[in-house]
Amino acid sequence: MLKVTILGTEGFDNETQKFVPPTDNIVIDLEHSLLAVSKWESKYEKPFLQAGKKTSMEIYDYIKAMIVDPDVDPDVLDRCSQSNLTEIQAYIDSNQSATTFGRMPEHRGPGEVITSELIYFWMVNYTIPFNPAESWHLNRLFSLIKIANIKNSAGKGQKMSRNELAQRNRGLNAERKAKLGTTG
Repeated sequence: MLKVTILGTEGFDNETQKFVPPTDNIVIDLEHSLLAVSKWESKYEKPFLQAGKKTSMEIYDYIKAMIVDPDVDPDVLDRCSQSNLTEIQAYIDSNQSATTFGRMPEHRGPGEVITSELIYFWMVNYTIPFNPAESWHLNRLFSLIKIANIKNSAGKGQKMSRNELAQRNRGLNAERKAKLGTTG
């Protein structure tokens, strides 16, 4: 979880020609998580993790979706400084895990677009409980999914080539013919 301090502001009311009371600094908690991705995708109806640039409004809405406390007014993000935005981006890009392989799970199909529903499917497939994992940092969740994939596929053996498969089947057929006393 990332804690971001957004500085208070001083204002001036042009109509009354008076200074308005300054606003206080506010600390908000943000989480780059499956829940945040899911909220964003439900609004934009497109994959968040797909390569390509996002508009500033899409980025703003994703940061709003990252807010953990439902009582925080998302409009407070209008006061984010460039420093706040840099801090948020660095947090999103961080691994948040001691695991050293890449962040994206490798068992996706060719051309498969990763959406929040696909990530939920992986969680169901590997019996990863939604609570608390869906609120973890997304890269940490990807590490767990990749580990589950590696551990589940360990010991399943290598795939046989076509020749090896044909040779094995010929042997099995020969054994069955001999056992049953048939010629084919």
